Amino acid sequence: MANRPRIFFFMILFVVLIFCMYPAHFSFFPKASGVDTAFAAHAAKIAGAPSSLADLVDTLSPSVVNISTTTIIKGRQGYPFGHRMPFPRFFGEDDFFRRFFENIPERDFKRQSLGSGFIITSDGYIFTNNHVVDKATKIKVKLATGKEYDAEVKGKDPSTDIALIKINPDNSLPVAKLGNSDKLRIGDWVFAIGNPYGLEHTVTAGIVSAKGRVIGSGPYDNFIQTDASINPGNSGGPLFNLSGEVIGINTAIAAQAHGIGFAIPINTAQSILADLKSKGSVSRGWLGISVQDVTDDIAANMKLKNIKGALVGQVFEGDPADKAGIKTGDIITEIAGEKVQNTQDLLRIVAALKVGEKAVVKLIRDGQEKKMNVIIGERKEAKEIARKGKIGEHYGMTVQEITPEMARHFGLSDKYGVIITQVREGSPSDDAGLKAQDIILQINKTKISSLIDFVTEMTKDSQEGTILLLIKRGETTFFAPLKKESTK
Repeated sequence: MANRPRIFFFMILFVVLIFCMYPAHFSFFPKASGVDTAFAAHAAKIAGAPSSLADLVDTLSPSVVNISTTTIIKGRQGYPFGHRMPFPRFFGEDDFFRRFFENIPERDFKRQSLGSGFIITSDGYIFTNNHVVDKATKIKVKLATGKEYDAEVKGKDPSTDIALIKINPDNSLPVAKLGNSDKLRIGDWVFAIGNPYGLEHTVTAGIVSAKGRVIGSGPYDNFIQTDASINPGNSGGPLFNLSGEVIGINTAIAAQAHGIGFAIPINTAQSILADLKSKGSVSRGWLGISVQDVTDDIAANMKLKNIKGALVGQVFEGDPADKAGIKTGDIITEIAGEKVQNTQDLLRIVAALKVGEKAVVKLIRDGQEKKMNVIIGERKEAKEIARKGKIGEHYGMTVQEITPEMARHFGLSDKYGVIITQVREGSPSDDAGLKAQDIILQINKTKISSLIDFVTEMTKDSQEGTILLLIKRGETTFFAPLKKESTK
């Protein structure tokens, strides 16, 4: 009996030793799942990130500059509101004030603005936003050292809101390293250095909230969205990654939102840098087509398997696409090896191609994939058109034939189609976005040459679901799906 406590002690010790040597064999110790392992690995990776941005900021701040501009605005001394008078609806569009002050001489007014930028060459080339320096009569650049220089605009591109300015420094300048914005991932840490509200070299940090944002600022929208605070005065400043590389140019904020800012991808800026330096402006690629997104209704009408691609609404005669054999109704899915998901993709890809460059265009025509070889042209400006002759009414729209006189009056090169003179509010035509002065060129790919053609196609019993109209509006041609009215 005296040995029992000793035996019990050794038994417990033995169990503890076994437990310590083989813990995974005991069911009350759950095995680590794949998620737990991945999380642990991710946590370890995060642990390697800097706990402070201070060292990076110390290194990078000297390459960031503050920009102040002065713009001269013409106005009259007696007009406290510049050219536009207050309350024009009460005084007949300035007539009262203009008569009252007509003998007072004009005086120039100065408007001053603030922005940011960053140095990209040691001899003083600086990237900023076009809207920061546009129309400025005087540009001052202030370095992190406090040294100030006059600057001149070397090149600007309003379409992407990028400008290149130049100072002539006394010494070699610190340069910001440009990164690769294509490698950015949603959730990556980023930080901005800039001049918000005149508060020099302010640092804000956040993450990449989204990529490829289209905010309606222009045809080449492709913004990086971030929650790093961006305010007036940050415009033109750099957005850095944790490697200390510039991956964006801060350019815009969402006025009604807090903590949402947008930056131009640095790859966009790098792609036009050579043109800005050598020519002061940017040459962009041009196919000579108008395009639109493929909607569900259009896809159903054309019996398409998916809605990816850009639908060709018009091919301009004599332009690159016309010479290559591209036709109205083709759906472009790829250009120069890059996939085209929608019209925004197409505009961005074509704009980045060099004038004279050969590119392979993949498209779908009548359900078959085709390849076309296109020689890229240079983007040019457009023109315009409008309306009036026999009248017909269907689906809430009134149309009439285009007479030769109307065609001459409106400068219409195509002598076919019918013109919409009225669209009833709330009708299927109104829902389809049709407007007065639109010209209907085709109905379900059938060419419309007269009012009889229009009525015949619009009343066909075989039509189901939607009727696909090819519309010409101004210089733009596009497809409009019109939902068929019930005959019951």
